[in-house]
Amino acid sequence: MANEPNEPGFRIQRIYLKDLSLEQPNAPEIFLVIAEPQVQVEVDTAVKPLSEGIFEVALISTMTARVEGKVLFLVEAGQAGIFEFSNIPPEQVDMMLGISCPTILYPYLRSNMADIIGRAGFQPIHLNEINFHGMYKHRMMQAQQAAATKAGSNVDESKIILPN
Repeated sequence: MANEPNEPGFRIQRIYLKDLSLEQPNAPEIFLVIAEPQVQVEVDTAVKPLSEGIFEVALISTMTARVEGKVLFLVEAGQAGIFEFSNIPPEQVDMMLGISCPTILYPYLRSNMADIIGRAGFQPIHLNEINFHGMYKHRMMQAQQAAATKAGSNVDESKIILPN
């Protein structure tokens, strides 16, 4: 991975689509409703250590489009990658897992979600850009607050909900 034994190293081993599902629970009747859909998008990250210095990072997104209160479509996607780190301090690895790796994966997630929506017969919807640095800082603040109050973590509070 690196030329020198103690040289810091970062490598993408693999990027893959881990999960993808599309539901249209009210089809075909919902297609007769002429109204602008309301779209809600949630994006979250998950990190799983695989072995020493090797991690799976996943971006999980749910997009729900509704018309007149009924679900038009629901797309759930998980875009993942396997990343390898060597000779990098743990605090820097943590930042890379929370910022750099999701930033690498995000274009793949955006493309796959737009593609499946288009294949379902709708105008593709492209996810807005996300500031993963801000998301990471928010999670660190939550972790510090939880440690200070010794309260349980609120898992859903760290998700990003994108505006329409």
